[in-house]
Amino acid sequence: MGRVKIGILYDMPRWEEKNLIEEGKKLGYQVTTIYSKDFVLFSNEFNIENDVNLFIQRNISHNRALITSFLVEQLGYPVINDHMTLIRCENKIFTTYILAKHNIPTPKTFIAFDKTNAMEYSKKLGYPVVIKPVEGSWGRMVAKADNLDVLYSYLEYQEFSTQKYKDIYYIQEFVNKPNRDIRIFVIGDETPVGIYRVNENNWRTNTALGAKAYPLKIDEELKELALKVKDIIGGFFLGIDIFEDKDRGYLVDEVNGVPEYKNTVRVNNFNISKFLLEKAVEWVKK
Repeated sequence: MGRVKIGILYDMPRWEEKNLIEEGKKLGYQVTTIYSKDFVLFSNEFNIENDVNLFIQRNISHNRALITSFLVEQLGYPVINDHMTLIRCENKIFTTYILAKHNIPTPKTFIAFDKTNAMEYSKKLGYPVVIKPVEGSWGRMVAKADNLDVLYSYLEYQEFSTQKYKDIYYIQEFVNKPNRDIRIFVIGDETPVGIYRVNENNWRTNTALGAKAYPLKIDEELKELALKVKDIIGGFFLGIDIFEDKDRGYLVDEVNGVPEYKNTVRVNNFNISKFLLEKAVEWVKK
């Protein structure tokens, strides 16, 4: 293969993208960055390097990530993660129902296509309920409704929002978990690292909303669950969010196909970028 050349697809250079470049160079790889906003695409040609061994998808925008992964795949390049994995991850409906079909424990969830059904089945599910956008991250527009009046306000707000799926209601039970959740990373066929995300001030445990990261000791049950999720969802590099329920045990909440990991590296002193690059190169050489 000669000197390995890796392309990084991105739309905003965060810590993770900069660290991937730095660690790639330390490993002796040639790293090229592809700024997605500079793409001008024709159906019979494509303005990217033609000798890249693999691409790593790092776009923040789900739309850019999905389309750029699809395009480089059509040209025969391997990409982490492929577009079908991104579809299964970023659309919460797809994630939840695919996992449930394969008997992965998840929070009780229903989908409604109008407000009347959303309110009726929320009553059957039992308050409080959590309403989430079908696509989105960082806890944005995720809300807890303690009663019908509050739920109606959220449903009405969503109806007149600019959400892509504003007329589809994704409603979930409120899981009475500790003031934390779990983020575990799968890289290839390994689960090398994870964190607890603890929030003392908000029931939402996203680090973007103030949760603090703490090291996670990965037990065999967690490892087995995470690898099952990876086998079902696909992909090579996933961040899996898991709740702890006192009666049901671990519940898989969401799966991220372009996960951030700065805080995980910081609290675990584990080099995710280096591990990912080495495992990715091993994979592409097979």
